[in-house]
Amino acid sequence: MSIELILFLAMIAVFAIACFVFKLPVSLAMVLSSITGTLIAGEGIPIRHLVEGMFGYLDTILVIATAMIFMKVIQEIGTLNALSATIIKKFHKIPWLLLIFLMFVSMFPGMITGSSTASVLTAGSIVAPILLLIGIPVTETATIIALGGLCGMIAPPVNIPAMIIGGGIDMPYVGFTIPLLLLTIPVAIFSVLFLGLKYVKKIDYDKIKNEIDFSAMEQYGIKLYLPVILAIFLMIMDKVLPNIFGLGMPLIFIISAFVGLFCGKKINFFKVSKNAINESLPVMGILMGVGMFIQIITLTGVRGYIVVNSLSLPQSLVYIAMAITIPLFGAVSSFGASSVLGVPFLMVFLAKNQIITGSAISFIASLGDLMPPTALAGIFAAQIVGMKDYTPVLKKSIVPAIVIIIYSILMIIFSKELAAIIY
Repeated sequence: MSIELILFLAMIAVFAIACFVFKLPVSLAMVLSSITGTLIAGEGIPIRHLVEGMFGYLDTILVIATAMIFMKVIQEIGTLNALSATIIKKFHKIPWLLLIFLMFVSMFPGMITGSSTASVLTAGSIVAPILLLIGIPVTETATIIALGGLCGMIAPPVNIPAMIIGGGIDMPYVGFTIPLLLLTIPVAIFSVLFLGLKYVKKIDYDKIKNEIDFSAMEQYGIKLYLPVILAIFLMIMDKVLPNIFGLGMPLIFIISAFVGLFCGKKINFFKVSKNAINESLPVMGILMGVGMFIQIITLTGVRGYIVVNSLSLPQSLVYIAMAITIPLFGAVSSFGASSVLGVPFLMVFLAKNQIITGSAISFIASLGDLMPPTALAGIFAAQIVGMKDYTPVLKKSIVPAIVIIIYSILMIIFSKELAAIIY
């Protein structure tokens, strides 16, 4: 048994024990795992490498922090609630279209923050009561919210797993928008229609309209949407005219959040910002731990060992291994799965288009947020609708999860052909 394999198994064992036996946060478990690797490798405790790794994803952390502030602002001023109310009012006569738009609303916070948990806790708590009102059962509602969080987490503009995978091979996070939309939008539409359409063949609007809060929409109107419109405009201009509008994602979110203070209900910006940062700290901590973990497996040669052994697998087995190992490892952290396994698998497919392949691998990695024991997206979605047991949500997620894996693998197989069309 090679020293690299011993190191890797020891690091994974310490990580698992810290998480599941001592119930430590994932971020701290990754720190302990990293230190274990350096000690066994005879490197002592290399502070420089640990600190360098910890700040390896500083840009992504800034995006998450500012995006969460923006998300909290538009939630508190009433934008998300108004958006849901408007969709119900406009599309209650077309159930399938209503479901699709509600799915997009549940995805939106994940698209902005890159966190499925943020998506479930914000938009999910608004969309779930509406889904229940129009006749969708509790388990299906929770599953739709969880899958909306996953699809939102992978959809552009912010996809943290793709950033982590790209960072592992020094590939900039550029050109991912169209591939990520092609991956997530069809799966999101399929998932919500597969789970909910049979229950909403006909919606009695007169019965449910009294249960929906239209006050913010009636009081502030189009003003509520100005922060979102501004954020989208600045993101587009940041790509089209980078020399003039090269603000960067963190500044765009802060400017849009500040504009939101004058567009809806009066809020305390500092209090909202504090709450947003508190809620995003676990995700930012995980990213620091992931960065440290990557730095140490690179320092000790473990990363190279994984890559070399992945490259030696037959092509057919690579797809099977990827479909099984990435979601299973993602049960601890989808970000960790992206770094530890996502990067090596991307290197296996160097002959494919790297952007499309990295996007597809990130989509498979997102399934970790449905896998027990952590299952953040699934457990929070179940809690929102009042379910005590998460298991029924996991069972309902099996078909959409299989679709995600197969669709992502097909995207990888035909990535060069797709790239010729997209780019």
